[in-house]
Amino acid sequence: MDLVNHLPDRLLFAVPKKGRLYEKCCNLLSGADIQFRRSNRLDIALSTNLPIALIFLPAADIPVFVGEGNCDLGITGLDQIMEADQFENIEDLLDLKFGSCKLQVQVPANGPFDEPEQLVGKKIVSSFTKLATDYFEDLKKNKKDAATDNEKINVRYVGGSVEASCALGVADAIVDLVESGETMKAAGLKAIGTVLTTSAHLISSKKPKFPEVVKMIDQRIQGVLAAQEFVLCNYNAPKSIMTKCLEITPGKRSPTISTLEKHFEEEEDWVAISSMVPRKKIGDVMDRLKAAGASDILVLEISNCRV
Repeated sequence: MDLVNHLPDRLLFAVPKKGRLYEKCCNLLSGADIQFRRSNRLDIALSTNLPIALIFLPAADIPVFVGEGNCDLGITGLDQIMEADQFENIEDLLDLKFGSCKLQVQVPANGPFDEPEQLVGKKIVSSFTKLATDYFEDLKKNKKDAATDNEKINVRYVGGSVEASCALGVADAIVDLVESGETMKAAGLKAIGTVLTTSAHLISSKKPKFPEVVKMIDQRIQGVLAAQEFVLCNYNAPKSIMTKCLEITPGKRSPTISTLEKHFEEEEDWVAISSMVPRKKIGDVMDRLKAAGASDILVLEISNCRV
């Protein structure tokens, strides 16, 4: 990390060094044409085509390095940003739409607890102690039970193997991230409450040293996300049904419309329409266009774009 002190002319971009977000982040950086080579022994990589140095850090540390340190940009989970309480120091630029999971209250499946309110005053274990404490403090306030007024919220920190805490007698319940739920079920646990739903976010310092580079990377990543979410639908349609077709394909902002040349006077006026359509809806959109009278309907992949 001593190399960081010798990078005055490069934007520092903090990304997760391992875990559930690492591979997706690398794919996103590749899509944004941030080229780099990372040695297995180093947690820093210099971009070969942009004035950027990638700093590979634990996801939990990234909000602090962006909010209070020299990193202009970072990618980490919304859960980590909220746990670090750094919203006053960072700009939340983009929800990257990957790494989605839930921070949930979990208890033994065969235990006596079915509602999170029952856990006020019990032993809770989590690596998200701030979020867990705030959650149970709110439950305590809303419970309005005089018997719980003097009960202390007891949340202890455990960094790993949180799901084993109940079985090993350390906790009555845990607060941990749940993706598929398989690990939770394998540990004999069930979820009885959700603290928050989280995903990976692109964040920046409120006072970046390289604001133009931050803006460029933000635009590039927006383009990558749009290319993943949309496809380009091209089709021809008579002008008489154009309004109906545009209702089916309004586009991300608006469609592109071109007039087609007529070969014979008696031909009806036709237009060519090009529109960005959500990838998940394209099958239904094509069926509706065909039923409306459109023809020559083509769907093209978008490898990258600027939106």
